[in-house]
Amino acid sequence: MSDTGPPIDVSGADAARAAREELTKGIYHRDEPGVVSRFLTWAQEHLVRLFGAIAALSPGGWWGLLALAAVIALAVVVVRRRVGALARARARGDRTVFAGLSRSAAQHRAAAEEAAARGDHETAVREGFRALGRTLEERTFLDERPGRTADEVAREGALVAPDAATALRTAALVFDEVCYGGRVATAQTYALVRAADDAVRAIRRPVLAQGGIP
Repeated sequence: MSDTGPPIDVSGADAARAAREELTKGIYHRDEPGVVSRFLTWAQEHLVRLFGAIAALSPGGWWGLLALAAVIALAVVVVRRRVGALARARARGDRTVFAGLSRSAAQHRAAAEEAAARGDHETAVREGFRALGRTLEERTFLDERPGRTADEVAREGALVAPDAATALRTAALVFDEVCYGGRVATAQTYALVRAADDAVRAIRRPVLAQGGIP
């Protein structure tokens, strides 16, 4: 009989070692979940235990927890909408033309000329645009609205005076850039606003047909 075959009598230590070597073969591990799957399973179990603990402390259990989450989500939405509305209102208020002023077009125009004469072109631009905006209101081309912005003055003024539309848009852009955008005002920028003011003052109302309502 050959003595090269496997031994008949195997010690406990040898058997354990042989078993470990056998179990290291890939055939026994190919169906096991990967590292990512094991981590997701671990995370899911811990989250379930965590929410279970919170639900146990929350009035109404899981339903109470869901209600609390819904209330928090609603509060976040309301706060975000409120903050956004306030920010838009604040931005709009900061860019209004008149800011509560009640001076006439002639007074704004005089203030613009005086500022330009002393080299304060920023004030000249501001007062010059206010003069043309007030002129549109005084001539009832626009309704009086203190919160109107420069863009609104140009857009609404262009509807009643298409010939002055380009000058109004240019003046509105100059007003915003100088007053709120940090652009340095010059005699040339003020001249653009004054040209728009002249265009507004030159607006002629359409002649109504015979029998029309004046």
